[in-house]
Amino acid sequence: MVAAAKTTALHAATTWPHTAHWPWYVTLVYMAAAVMFALSLKWLSSHKTARRGVKIGEIGMAAAILATLFLPEVRQYNWIFAGAVIGAAIGVLLAVLTPMTAVPQQTALSHAFGALAAALVGTAEFYGHHAQLTAGSTAAIGLESLLGYLTFTGSLIAAGKLQEVLPTRPISYPLQNPINLSVLAAAVACGVWMCISPHIVFLYPVFVGLSLLFGVLLIIPIGGGDMPTVIALLNSYAGLSASAMGFVVNNKLLIIAGALEGSSGFILSMIMCQAMNRSFLNVLFGQAANGKSAPADDVYGGKIRTTTAEEVADILASARRVVIVPGYGLAVAQAQHVTGELFELLDSKGVDVQFAIHPVAGRMPGHMNVLLAEADIPYDRLQEMEQINEQFADVDVVIVNGANDVVNPDARDNPGSPIAGMPILNVDKARIVVVIKRSLSPGFAGIANPLFARDNCLMLFADGKKATLDIIQEVKKL
Repeated sequence: MVAAAKTTALHAATTWPHTAHWPWYVTLVYMAAAVMFALSLKWLSSHKTARRGVKIGEIGMAAAILATLFLPEVRQYNWIFAGAVIGAAIGVLLAVLTPMTAVPQQTALSHAFGALAAALVGTAEFYGHHAQLTAGSTAAIGLESLLGYLTFTGSLIAAGKLQEVLPTRPISYPLQNPINLSVLAAAVACGVWMCISPHIVFLYPVFVGLSLLFGVLLIIPIGGGDMPTVIALLNSYAGLSASAMGFVVNNKLLIIAGALEGSSGFILSMIMCQAMNRSFLNVLFGQAANGKSAPADDVYGGKIRTTTAEEVADILASARRVVIVPGYGLAVAQAQHVTGELFELLDSKGVDVQFAIHPVAGRMPGHMNVLLAEADIPYDRLQEMEQINEQFADVDVVIVNGANDVVNPDARDNPGSPIAGMPILNVDKARIVVVIKRSLSPGFAGIANPLFARDNCLMLFADGKKATLDIIQEVKKL
């Protein structure tokens, strides 16, 4: 929500030093908007109030932007309205055309361009007023630009990995950490030099180039398994950049909104690291997880048991309790609605059906929750990992649709695995596990899954939507 106000702030920054002699009604609207932003985050923390949180956040941002247009510093509206129309058109197209599976990429791009907007404000302020800048104001511009530019390139790399136009595996090279830290240190040194001598304008392009480079180097060593955490972290960086921009243009609402976004993203990334048993510092500084996995041929050779929709229906006919585990493959197949149909069908036959949700299933936090909500799955049927893990031993059938790494027992049983220690859904403890998957290709972590070779595991090789539809048809025949 912060990104929408950044372009407006750019046009409001026309005098230096910036003053805060705002009309009383602007101050009142800003105060109300700040309260609405805080309420938005509060209500978004619960599924019962999430819609209300989204709406109050939208109202708060719209009010803040309109109030900013009435500031005395804003003297021309041509470029503002042109940018608003173009931006709104692009936003509507993205919202309509982007499939659910691509929402993580879209989120990463939103972080990229929001951070770029903040960084460009800092650039405009530096070149427009460098002769009048104090050390403190230069430091604020430097922090805003550093965070903005590194978030821009880092978010583009994250979007590329999520879209798989870039390698999803960690990309490492010799002396990676010393090189990364040297680039960051050089950028900070340029920033300090600018604070001491703001009139030396040639330092700023060097500073920007180092910041852009550091953003790339920060994200390329991180593999696909850590992308949900990376998205939350980049969200935090974008918010902190916006908050620093608030100090630069003397806009207290930007400071508050950016701080809210930055702190919430930071807290969420720490929660995600805890859920994945990953060191927050490793993810923060772009260090890949260690460990090696066994070759797929060694794991699967001669041990895979395939099944059919008819056989799965026969198994479900005698099941008392069923747990469905959604994953990214379900999202790719757009199988959420047919999964809802299967749930209703089994529920009508007296089967206790629940959904097991891993905190990092999919490509972003809450991905599976959003998909299932779209299919009108009752929220009380969704069980978090901590709730459901102790119950798998009493489950007759687990249907894993498109999930891979979050049900990989290597994380629990193999200390040498790249995902060792990551909490998983203990689906292998159920009586029968049916895995719907198009092939034995690895998940985002790029490693084989020994679950598929277990004696109680049956593989249904098919598209997630088609397989679910076939199972529904077979169950109806019984």
